[in-house]
Amino acid sequence: MPHLQLTLPCTRASQPRYERALEDLGALAVTLQDAHLDAPDEQAIFEPGVGEAPLWEAITLSALFPEETDALALLAALEAFDPALDWSQAGFARIADQPWERAWLDSFRPMRFGTRLWVVPSDQAVPDAAGPEAAIVRLDPGLAFGSGTHPTTALCLRWLDALAQAGELQGRTLLDFGCGSGILAVAACKLGAAGADAIDNDPQALTATADNAARNGLAIATFLPEQAPRAAYPVVVANILASALDALAETLAARTAPGGRLAMSGILAGQEDALLARYAPWFTDLRIERADDWLRIDGRRRA
Repeated sequence: MPHLQLTLPCTRASQPRYERALEDLGALAVTLQDAHLDAPDEQAIFEPGVGEAPLWEAITLSALFPEETDALALLAALEAFDPALDWSQAGFARIADQPWERAWLDSFRPMRFGTRLWVVPSDQAVPDAAGPEAAIVRLDPGLAFGSGTHPTTALCLRWLDALAQAGELQGRTLLDFGCGSGILAVAACKLGAAGADAIDNDPQALTATADNAARNGLAIATFLPEQAPRAAYPVVVANILASALDALAETLAARTAPGGRLAMSGILAGQEDALLARYAPWFTDLRIERADDWLRIDGRRRA
């Protein structure tokens, strides 16, 4: 259905109060964007360290409300909710609904990772270049993160392909911690893993993972973190964020079997030293692989 969109400028300091007021008065979604996005010196937003705020100094804040919302009544309610905030620069627009989660598929094409792993959109043909020995992952990410187009996912896919080439994946069970679309779990099975379990705190990710597993003729068990079995796995991959990897170090170490392999991604250049030190008590042979500004760290669990 269509929505009423409210847009206004704010600063990093005032953003939490604006967002709190909007959410308390029924905003369906609140999004943030660099106010200087089109400027030559556009400021990039990066995944923060623990306790850091990942925001620009000048922000454009947008909020969606149900179509029938009265803009003037909403503005009056916002001013009454927090009179100290300046709502005079708020703008309103009626926007038509569209399948946002499908829009990116227009540019999603078959991609090769490593020696024989290919990720192919579910509505496209397998390229002739793939060849008969290719491991084909049919993918429709839906609302979940993970298509192979982002460097963090690509780094993990190439690692899985290399692991399979080295004979360290065949017949083993993998844990995909923070599974998103399930692409890594599905890829591991296609490359010869005996099976895979997937964990994510987003129910939409678990749905996407189950759907993509079925699309590839696989059955992958999916779990919310609190429901997952306390098992140790010979292969673990966690494509999340540096702050989460820091917080989950003991958990991921416990989930990796002695002698097992762990790969972590979602790490920006400059965040690696702290994570290398964090994981050193449990893992040896820690190595770094880079793609653009993103890194993967992988290593072997101490016996």
